[in-house]
Amino acid sequence: MSTAADATSTEPAALPTPLDRSAPSAAEPAVRDAGRPAPRARYLSWLLAAAIVAAALNLRPVVTSLGPLLDQVRSGLGMSATVAGLLTAVPSLCFAVFGMAAPALARRVGPIAVVAAGMGAITLGLLARSFTGSTGVFLLLTAVALAGVAVSNVLLPVVIKRYFPDRVGPMIGLYSMALSVGTSAAAAATVPLTGALGGSWRMGLGVWGLLAAAALVLWLVTAVLRRERSAAGADRRAGRLPITRSRTAWALAAFFGLQSTSAYAAMGWLPKIYQDAGVSEGASGVLLALVMVVSVPASFVLPNLAVRRGDQRIFVVVLALCGIAGYIGLAFAAGTVSWLWACLVGLSMCAFPLALTMIGLRARTPGGVSQLSAFAQSLGYLISIPGPILIGSLYGWTGGWYLPLGFLAVLLVPQMAVGLRAARARHIEDEAPPAAA
Repeated sequence: MSTAADATSTEPAALPTPLDRSAPSAAEPAVRDAGRPAPRARYLSWLLAAAIVAAALNLRPVVTSLGPLLDQVRSGLGMSATVAGLLTAVPSLCFAVFGMAAPALARRVGPIAVVAAGMGAITLGLLARSFTGSTGVFLLLTAVALAGVAVSNVLLPVVIKRYFPDRVGPMIGLYSMALSVGTSAAAAATVPLTGALGGSWRMGLGVWGLLAAAALVLWLVTAVLRRERSAAGADRRAGRLPITRSRTAWALAAFFGLQSTSAYAAMGWLPKIYQDAGVSEGASGVLLALVMVVSVPASFVLPNLAVRRGDQRIFVVVLALCGIAGYIGLAFAAGTVSWLWACLVGLSMCAFPLALTMIGLRARTPGGVSQLSAFAQSLGYLISIPGPILIGSLYGWTGGWYLPLGFLAVLLVPQMAVGLRAARARHIEDEAPPAAA
């Protein structure tokens, strides 16, 4: 429930919503004039929207900038193959572990302050790890950056729910699209940037810290201009949900984990799948980029469409069927109409923005979204850890891609089943009422 403090000048101007039923006090500045937001409120809303986009651009370069330069990093630091393999599992583990702490931090100081701290951790980790000569310190600083990614992953949907309650679909779409752009840009541009900056992997990785620093500045300015203390107090008074009693929360966590499994397996193995089918290395990289590019506009459009419906079950089914068709096509005809399979797999990966949208819709309050986001994402990322490893093991055991791709196609069936449960129009507060304050 909101309080009168929630409607202070820290909130964007909006028509009354279920999250904000109280009238502004006499001490508060007017936020509407003839039905329009006051100039300051409009400015703060635009600033926060820009900050959300900047944050989303920085949530994946920590990982995707490292892959193209991993051989150089290993050589420069004397990193063993085992440690290099550990780097592929660290992101999901960090997302799960540190994401659990996000709701408690947000209740204390507010989600904007925590996301600002997350951007600081990303900036520090990216810049500092490019100067270290120690493998252990490199891993530690990577974990620092990933901790920033983890809390931001969880809390950005919360920020959207709180400050854009009547524009959840467009803002989740904008966030998801920016995240896709950041993912593909880091994967595609890191090697050319490294060459342009002298060929050192340190410069190639460190340059992404500058992008994070720009996002940090935006979030610091936003945190200063918005007074979140009263909103944080409202979240504390809202009580903690016994979220493990909610079937919808469990379904969302399973859906998030299964879609993450497919996404990470596809991103990690798709070039190799195409190369084994006779596609050149250059063309396989282009096809992987196509997967990313397809998801950019779809990530913006899908949340807008999903919010307009009472439930999102039709989207769960369509995305799963796209993935099944894509994986079957890759198994039997990867070298034929290769672009079609890439497009279908790219569309299936839009289950990620759909999951974010459902997280924002399945709770009534920002506090509820915070707890649901932490639960679904943390448990989901834990579920996703074994997937890419298992795909590699199946490939090594069989020497072909029929069984691994068949496994990914079959995995979409339970994803569809739990997604149908998660997509039903209901709120977790009805299944797991909050404890008394």
